Amino acid sequence: MATAKAKQTRGDLVYAQLRGEIFGGRYLPGDRLKFGTLAEECDASMSVIREALTRLSLEGLVTNEPNVGYAVTEISVPRLRELTDARLELEGLVFSRAIGDGDLAWESSVVAAHHRMVGTPYLTDDDPVRVTDEWALAHAAFHRALLDGCANKKLLQLANGLRDEAELYRRWSQPLGREKNRDLDGEHRRMMELALARDADGAVTALRDHIAHTTELLVESDIAVHSAVTM
Repeated sequence: MATAKAKQTRGDLVYAQLRGEIFGGRYLPGDRLKFGTLAEECDASMSVIREALTRLSLEGLVTNEPNVGYAVTEISVPRLRELTDARLELEGLVFSRAIGDGDLAWESSVVAAHHRMVGTPYLTDDDPVRVTDEWALAHAAFHRALLDGCANKKLLQLANGLRDEAELYRRWSQPLGREKNRDLDGEHRRMMELALARDADGAVTALRDHIAHTTELLVESDIAVHSAVTM
């Protein structure tokens, strides 16, 4: 029993490490993920690496093609638009369910996640400037908190999986949210306030507008200059 528990814990650690390295840009869209190299770098067995890659593929962060193997998912404008269409439908449904199902504990978690996000520095002091890892995590946690009230955990899992896949595009683009025609802080605050007011229609509309606006900005940004993008 202890051995199985230790193996599972090791698998979780390797999964988290690879996931962080993909989001951190160490592995770029289209990069091959070779078992031998990963096993050496992660100091893990082939079975643990396979488990981690399988989990990442289920999230849409990694692809597995016959006779080719695993690779970081490539990004493209058509794929982003298809992903956005799916998110608008599924996240809207799950958010509406969350507002109907969520209890006081859910409300508290939404407020806490929003408070943490607005209190976290958005941009780094690096050159070039990029979104901080801390804000990216807080932002993801806020959006997850909005959906977490949904009682249907299968729907919730699917919606969060789509958000994780979309994170690839946000991480590999120029920082968004400081455009002249956008109030990113206001968008997040409005979603929270409408959710707490139990205004499902208004909250879902705000979420859909938020997702769609982000997609259009990503299309206009530098995602097209990445060598992995196929137009």
